[in-house]
Order: sequence, then C-alpha cells, then structure tokens
Amino acid sequence: MDGKKTYHVLGLMSGSSLDGLDIAHCKFEFENDKISWRILQAATLPFEDKWKIRLKALPEQSALDFYKTHTYFGHYMGELTNRFLEENQISPDFIASHGHTIYHYPNKLLTCQIGDGAALACKTGLPVICDFRSHDIALKGEGTPLAPTADRFLFPEYDFLLNLGGIANLTYQGNRKRVAFDVTPCNQVLNFLANLKGVPYDENGNMASQGKLLPELYDFLNKYPFYYLPPPKSLDNRQLGSEFLSKVLSYEAGVEDKLHTCCHVFASQISQSILNYHTDNINSKILVSGGGTYNTFLISCLEYYLEGKIQLIIPNKEIIEFKEALLMALMGLLRVLNSVNCFSEITGAMSDSIGGAIYQGLNKQI
Repeated sequence: MDGKKTYHVLGLMSGSSLDGLDIAHCKFEFENDKISWRILQAATLPFEDKWKIRLKALPEQSALDFYKTHTYFGHYMGELTNRFLEENQISPDFIASHGHTIYHYPNKLLTCQIGDGAALACKTGLPVICDFRSHDIALKGEGTPLAPTADRFLFPEYDFLLNLGGIANLTYQGNRKRVAFDVTPCNQVLNFLANLKGVPYDENGNMASQGKLLPELYDFLNKYPFYYLPPPKSLDNRQLGSEFLSKVLSYEAGVEDKLHTCCHVFASQISQSILNYHTDNINSKILVSGGGTYNTFLISCLEYYLEGKIQLIIPNKEIIEFKEALLMALMGLLRVLNSVNCFSEITGAMSDSIGGAIYQGLNKQI
C-alpha cells in the first residue's frame, strides 16, 4: 500500500459471558505495508437483565422468536453504540460487529451470530460489517477462532496468545506451523458457579482460592472428550452446558470447591496445550487477555502447571478487556481492503477467505 492511510473503526463484541457489549474505537494506520494501531476509546456497556435472560434462553425458542430476537438485538446494539458515539463525540468510518453466538455447529456446516447488521447500520447511520464466520464454515472450516488474525497482524512478538473468555482459546505462532483453537471451557462455567452464590463472577478468584481440590471431579473433568480432539477444533456454548457444566453441577460439593477444582482443570489443559508446542526457547512469551486474566487464582494455577517454562505477560487493561473488540475492528478493516481475514491453516477450511457481509449506512458509505 503506497502512502499513508488512516482508518477509524468501531469494533463490537458480545461474548458468551453476557456481561455486555464491548465497544472499542480503534485507529489503524498503514504506511509502506506496515500497520500501527491504537485503541482510542473503549467501554463495556452492560446488557439489561431482560436481554441477558432472552439471549440465554434463545436456543430453545421458536423460529419466529429467534428471528425477532436477531432483529431486535441489532436495534438494541445500535442504541448502545449510539450512546457510545455521543458520549465520545466521534464518527468512525464504519462498524465491525461480531454479534452474539447462539449456534455453532461447524460439523453441520452452520454457525449463527445474531444482531441484524441492517438494523445496526440504520440505527447508527454508519456502514456495518458483520457475519465474519459463515464463509469459513461454508468452506468446511471451524469458523473460529478468529483471534489469530489480530495475533498475526497486531501482536507478532509473542509466541503464544491466550484469551481467557467464556471459552479459553490459544494461538501458537512460533517457528512451527501456526495453530489456534479453543482449549477449554472457562469463564462461562466459573461465572455460572459464582451466580449460585448470588454474585456475577468470582472476583479475583477469591472464592476459588478458599476451596479445595476435588480429586475425583478433577480426574473426571480432565477426561472431557473435547480435550482429546486435535486442532482445529471449536467449542459450542450449548455443548459446553450439556456435556461439561451439567457434570460439575451434579457433583455433590460446595461452590468454592467446584470453582477451585475447575480452575485447576482449565489451567492444566491450557498448560498442556501450550507445552505441546513449546520449544526450549527460554525467551518464549505468552500474552494473556480476556476477563479471566483478573482471576488471580486461575493465573496462579496456570503458572503452577507451566512450571516457569514460559513467561506470562499481563498487558494493560485495554488489551485485557477489549482485545476481541479490537480484533473485530481489524476483521472489518481487512474486509474493506479485500484482504484475507480467515486463514485455512487455523480453521481447517478448504481455502483462505475474506469474511464479512457489508450493510451501507445512511450517513456514511464504505
């Protein structure tokens, strides 16, 4: 790309934890094929309780209720986005929205992230790019994880990148072939257990740290069939609930002990996945992001299982909380530039692809 080109993009991310809509206003600059970037403003706008309930129950609703929710959620995201735009007095070039995942069955060639892009574009007046996974799924890929796109372009200095979200996913981009995949359930399970004690999440992992290890449950959960699948692989939210969380809930023990044990299971699985690709490079570093980064007990478990072989890097708050929203902004930008944003070496698809559907805005167009 000749000369210098600047883009201002709004990245939107709604994760499985249902805590709200992550919004990041990102600035990208291209000069002589090099990219620089900054997060200028970012916020998580909490979902109203009725939306948390509706999104959680949606997989079991009728087709009509499903499509109504898809449409109304697009309008609702538009309202939240407008609030962010007004508070920060900004007008980005376009919006890149992940939407909220309801179904993800790559083995059946389908995935669904709700949040109507047309409604979002009309509500905000800005162009919207969304539906980033469908093309890769049609090419028989996993459609996820998408994070390696950001890792490749924005964080090339790290050997490993770990996102501790509702589901934990890992990227390896060392000397061997690039690999990325979902590793294990994470915050979605931990938050559900914390909810049983009347709190939204286990702050700093305090409850988990007060519990004790349940050896029988630890051994049983470590035999979860998903753990034995080779990459590329991805974990569906409903599969997680029926096959993993149900086992945790049915076990006779206190919440603190279950939290303690789950943290050990998740950390051991993540560490094992990392060490499978680790070399003897003493300078290996892993960048940790996502809400689970604040769970100091989970991080201590991770350090225990890694045995000091890899340096954990905890970035600033903006990267911890908004790396996925930053990713969506980059995914949208690559779509606008007609550049590959889904890589077959990661997802297992038949070929690389350029994912994303474009809805033009009323006030701006791409």
